[in-house]
Amino acid sequence: MTPWDPSREPPQARIGPAGMILVLIRGGLLSGLIFGGLGLLLLLRLIERPLNGMHRPWTPWIVQAVSAIALNLLGIRYQAVGKPMRERGAVVSNHSSWLDIFVLNARKRVYFVSKAEVARWPAIGWLARAVGTVFINRDSRQAKAQQALFEDRLLAGHRLLFFPEGTSTDGMQVLPFKSTLFEAFFSLGEAHALHVQPVTLIYRAPRGQDPRFYGWWGDMAFGPHLARVMSVARPGAVTVIYHNPLNVNDFPNRKALAKACEAAVRSGLHHSQVGA
Repeated sequence: MTPWDPSREPPQARIGPAGMILVLIRGGLLSGLIFGGLGLLLLLRLIERPLNGMHRPWTPWIVQAVSAIALNLLGIRYQAVGKPMRERGAVVSNHSSWLDIFVLNARKRVYFVSKAEVARWPAIGWLARAVGTVFINRDSRQAKAQQALFEDRLLAGHRLLFFPEGTSTDGMQVLPFKSTLFEAFFSLGEAHALHVQPVTLIYRAPRGQDPRFYGWWGDMAFGPHLARVMSVARPGAVTVIYHNPLNVNDFPNRKALAKACEAAVRSGLHHSQVGA
């Protein structure tokens, strides 16, 4: 197989007048939805925080509803295969686009794990903090502190979601999984019976578009990519495959668990490409 070249971006088609009208309409509706939902979440959190502390029994439902409606506004058809797990633990997935946030939140209540730099991004960082994102620093000197943060959130019943590839791709392949973040599941010990559910995201480009249409990676600018997604009159689709949850206690170490999760995610993408 030819190695993936992140510098090879899909051709950028010019957005015509009809497409620009769609961008304006969808952009306005999407902005109103996101910031309206955020305002409601922050108000409800004023009550939820003193009553429940780290636990969030109500506000995640707002995030889930906003995500599902956002996909409808963008016209992206959504299909789920399998069932989100009920066990305590985390979810891991391949990473193709900023759209993954909406797709993965639309059916399952999860808390994303993101690099620390995102917390400082204008608007996006604010939104990420408001919905309970866990921020991690890649500095090895802070590894113990990050592991403790992970453990606290897991013990609070939060289902964390992270992308073990460490970066986004064009959605056509799965990169090797990094095992570092899997260590927290083993440090908590066998008594907690944690599980990890692998999830495969499969994007279908709009008819006539490059198969990598929804992929967002490397140095691709967010604004132009968002505009292209909103400009398509007949958008594509996304399929979410929920694989069977893996019991952490069935694996000897983090590397074995990461490898098993990677194999499950990769199998979902492979079967979709063979059947296409």
